Amino acid sequence: MDDHPKSATDELLELLKNPFKQALTDGAIWSALGTSLGVTLFTAIVFSFVRPYNTVIYAPKIKHADEKHAPPPIGKGFFAWIRPLWRTSEKDLVAHAGMDAAIFIRVMAMCRNIFLLLAVLGTAVLLPIYWTLNAEPDQKWFLRLTPVTVWGQAIWALVVAGYIFNFTICGFLWWNYRKILQLRRFYFETEDYQRSLSARTLMLNDVPKNLASDEGIARIIDSAVPHSSFSRTVIARNVKLIPSLIAQHDHTVRKLEKVLAKYLKDPQNLPAARPMCYPSKKDPSYSTYPKGQKIDAIDYLTQRIRELEIEIKEVRNSLDKRNTFSYGFASYDDISEAHAIAYTLRSKKPHGATIVLAPKPSDIIWDNMPLSPATRSWRRLVINLWILLLTFLWIVPNAFIAIFVANISNIGLVWDDFQRQLTTNTAIWAIIQGVASPALTSLVYLVLPIIFRRLAIRAGDRTKTGRDRHVVAKLYAFFIFNNLIVFSLFNTVWTFVITVVDFTMKGTDVGSAILNSKFFETLFISLCDVSVFWVTWLLQRNLGAAIDLAQLWPLIYSFFMRKLSSPTPREMIELTAPPTFDYASYYNYFLFYTTVALCFGGLQPLVLPAAAVYFSIDVWLKKYLLLYIFVTKNESGGMIWRTVYNRFIFGTILANLVIFLAAFERGDGQHFQAYATVPLPFIMIIFKIYCARTFDAKIHFYSTQSMNKHPDTGALKDPLRSGTNLAARFGHPALYRNLITPMVHAKAQNILASIYRGRLSDGRTADSGDTLSTSGYSDAYAMKPMNSARPGKSEGIPGFEIVPESRLDFEYYKNRSEFASEHGAGDLFGRSNDIIRPGTPGSMWDGSEPISRSGSPAPPIPRMPSPGPSRILSPASDTGMTYPAGYSRPTGNPYSSPVDAGQTRSPVYMQGNDSSSNLVGNAAPMPVTTRLGFRERSVERLGRTPGGVGMLGGGPQGYGGLPQDDEMATPDHDPMQYNYFREARRPRRDHSGGW
Repeated sequence: MDDHPKSATDELLELLKNPFKQALTDGAIWSALGTSLGVTLFTAIVFSFVRPYNTVIYAPKIKHADEKHAPPPIGKGFFAWIRPLWRTSEKDLVAHAGMDAAIFIRVMAMCRNIFLLLAVLGTAVLLPIYWTLNAEPDQKWFLRLTPVTVWGQAIWALVVAGYIFNFTICGFLWWNYRKILQLRRFYFETEDYQRSLSARTLMLNDVPKNLASDEGIARIIDSAVPHSSFSRTVIARNVKLIPSLIAQHDHTVRKLEKVLAKYLKDPQNLPAARPMCYPSKKDPSYSTYPKGQKIDAIDYLTQRIRELEIEIKEVRNSLDKRNTFSYGFASYDDISEAHAIAYTLRSKKPHGATIVLAPKPSDIIWDNMPLSPATRSWRRLVINLWILLLTFLWIVPNAFIAIFVANISNIGLVWDDFQRQLTTNTAIWAIIQGVASPALTSLVYLVLPIIFRRLAIRAGDRTKTGRDRHVVAKLYAFFIFNNLIVFSLFNTVWTFVITVVDFTMKGTDVGSAILNSKFFETLFISLCDVSVFWVTWLLQRNLGAAIDLAQLWPLIYSFFMRKLSSPTPREMIELTAPPTFDYASYYNYFLFYTTVALCFGGLQPLVLPAAAVYFSIDVWLKKYLLLYIFVTKNESGGMIWRTVYNRFIFGTILANLVIFLAAFERGDGQHFQAYATVPLPFIMIIFKIYCARTFDAKIHFYSTQSMNKHPDTGALKDPLRSGTNLAARFGHPALYRNLITPMVHAKAQNILASIYRGRLSDGRTADSGDTLSTSGYSDAYAMKPMNSARPGKSEGIPGFEIVPESRLDFEYYKNRSEFASEHGAGDLFGRSNDIIRPGTPGSMWDGSEPISRSGSPAPPIPRMPSPGPSRILSPASDTGMTYPAGYSRPTGNPYSSPVDAGQTRSPVYMQGNDSSSNLVGNAAPMPVTTRLGFRERSVERLGRTPGGVGMLGGGPQGYGGLPQDDEMATPDHDPMQYNYFREARRPRRDHSGGW
């Protein structure tokens, strides 16, 4: 016996043999079950009492969603939130929360149903066999529920269970594939989809340089589908540095807002010193500032914003339409024709271009669109290598976290000074361990999706929804490798390596050492030992579901933001916005839980009911969250299903390998049971191919043949006359996006003018004190901007948006792109940027926000086209104006920025001023006299009150019975003639014949 104590190195090596080992007592499973269910039930009860009085946190969508997408009304009763969940059908969920939310809930319900059935089968068939045949003395009860000492013919039960599990999973996957197909067909027929522009638009990538034009796109499609109808096409233009300039502008505006919020926190007691900051290194004049010295923050940031806006305007005006990118769009009248063309060309590349269905404009990652195929492939390879390196490197910190963070006492084994500190302050270190372990683990799980998203963007993904699908795939692979395979195999591999090294040091050759190590038997026993941990781990997952329902993080974050910091008005508004649902992270968690349960379901059947309990509870909690709290940031229409389905297939195949290992190690000597499990993975592969060929095309495409089933549901009648403004809808947002204006709280409005030492006007505002007036003419003046909250009063300080306390709510700004883009892009607020509104050319959406003033929660009054017969829709214009002969339509900059909703025009930042420009927009056309004796029937007259001659209704001779037409019409009465307005309209009487 060695009486010498182990060194720190020996202790570390001993810990590394099984870093993930945790002490499990006989009551660990019951403790985990009681804690999980108890905390979840307590949270649900507290939530029921708190929810009616905190609807901003627990039901924000009721307030912000429009009437069409609003969730079911919910009462004030303590348990009134349960009834709407029960009554809301899947199709209702599509209307209230979107297709992605409905698919998410369906996947959770499928997991619940699968594990409920497998739990019954596993506990009814496998548990009695394991319990009966595991009869070793002094064996813990939960180890008797594994096949660790089950041998021979009894393993046939595990083989049969494997087949039952596979066919059960296949049955549920097939059933849900059919249901999702039905949901997709229902989604195709919804009004939102039928009226969306992206549904009838194709996206062309990798367009050759010689065809990179609007006409070239049409030629590419015509060469592949010669009988297609006319399409409206647009090629992408090079936007130069505008996106980066806009990003700098937004960052600078937010920085100025933060500086003002801190400095003006108490307007009555301003700090003695003005805020200071370092100049930005991206500023072209950075070298002119004193190196290493701070400058006045308010003056510098304001000047920087002005310079950026001038630069953005100049670059926008200097864009060359001939400088194009290698992608474009083509829009059709009929949805079925666009989908049929995409289906026909799905595996073809006419002229080297790829043609696919266009995503929503808000879903496109514009910076990645111009990338060439070679660049995209290289980036994807590099990013995959980085992810692979990160996956392997994470093994070391993952092991050390499991050793030292999960059990701080292990640090004392390798560090004597810490052991003495631990012995002295046991209670303090116990609290630290209880907080540090879950906090560090949660931080890792929070940061990993962010890292993978940024890597996916750098890999060249064209769409945000496609990026999320790739994030799910890569996160799933990372979790399976590090948290399942490494967790389960680390002890086995470490022991195997040490054993082989010991045998070789004793003179045994490597081959014999490997055979003597009994790697597969050690692996099987290790999996049986660790299976109990996964039971307790899955039971504790309900704690995370309860935390999601309680919205603890938003509550804590909001409290600290409001009470312990100086939030800007923009940050306060964003705090009241509905949060976005992180589908990628939640799908990864559920797929990981599912894979763990399937892999260990044959070795430890208690894993199956543990997973069933989790999904049975969480499906209802997530349904409430998606209905009343969360919004979908980027709607994909449920296209993530195939990614989820493929991971289910992989998880089942991995479970088949575990069953093969158990049958190989514990079966009879001939390994017949192991050979019997060989067909299981191939069954799953064949099933995957069958489902893909049977359902995928019908799920992805509205139609594979061109047919107009909905001629009167808002389909475009003529792309040239539709007013869809394809270039603005599918143009780079940098071309038409409005720049944000600094927001300042209303309490600081009076003091703002005194602390702001810059120029408050550029000479376009009346009473500005400047010498020049509008346009440089002394007799032309612009009125002051009107205050939206106080009609008839001036706006206040130009260049800043004053936000009163009563309007620090997302409800007043939900239709503005700067806020809506991060919270569903307006899809649930009735202002989607992808909806076509036929029949209203004058109010057709053209890339700008709805015309309403800031802070107005009510939707703007729709602008109706003029009922007069002379206001007709011009094929070359979206404004509905026609001009008489001799007059041409004024041309404008196609890249000019449209007016943003409620955004105050800032003379400080060189934005447009509606007080002095565009004063005759949508004006009536010039009057043209009609021929003698002819008068068009006025549409306006039809709505008047009927009456006699001279009454309100008028008569055939107009009001008062007076004639309404000239008595004679001559060529001289043409309004295009020079003397038309210079002489009398009535002909002079010829006096040569006397009276």
